[in-house]
Amino acid sequence: MPKLKFDILESTCIPLPLENIDTDQIIPARFLSATSREGFGENLFRDWRYDTSGNKNDAFILNNQNYKGTVLVAGKNFGCGSSREHAVWALTDYGFRAVVSSFFADIFKNNSLNNGLLPVVVPEEFLNDLLEIIQREPETRIRIDLDKQLFSVLPPGESVEFEINPYKKKCLLKGLDDIDYLLSIREIIAGYEFRNKLKRCESK
Repeated sequence: MPKLKFDILESTCIPLPLENIDTDQIIPARFLSATSREGFGENLFRDWRYDTSGNKNDAFILNNQNYKGTVLVAGKNFGCGSSREHAVWALTDYGFRAVVSSFFADIFKNNSLNNGLLPVVVPEEFLNDLLEIIQREPETRIRIDLDKQLFSVLPPGESVEFEINPYKKKCLLKGLDDIDYLLSIREIIAGYEFRNKLKRCESK
């Protein structure tokens, strides 16, 4: 799946004010047999979106037509549990570009950054206020400026800065994964290897 460049994102949000959402709740283990990244979105939060008979659960937020957007705002400790990368695949395949929380499990956070999904860590008080605003006003829009590392509620509302690994930031801004990045600097790598080879020859 080609990765989209991430620069500035403006969107409405989908609120999920639950803490300790683990990867099995994001994508149940019974749906992990596929190896392609496509198609996981239809089973995102499967056991919450549907009942045991396969009927939609109207009480679950993804089935509420009042809430739309490419940003998921979740409670503290999102993505805990197993290390399955499929959880991120399900979120991106559904259409999410970013997830906002006050804390992410490290493995989930790294998997997200490796797959073009931006995990935005905000202070817990800010998160709680944001969830309250979105639930009260579903049309609320936010702006994520990755270059400035700034998350803002529009128009213009409160803003907070967020941290991100500089290397992963560069990859997201350019729409690159690790392999793409290495290929983009292959001439620099080749030059470095050539200079090292010359040094070894001269030292003999």
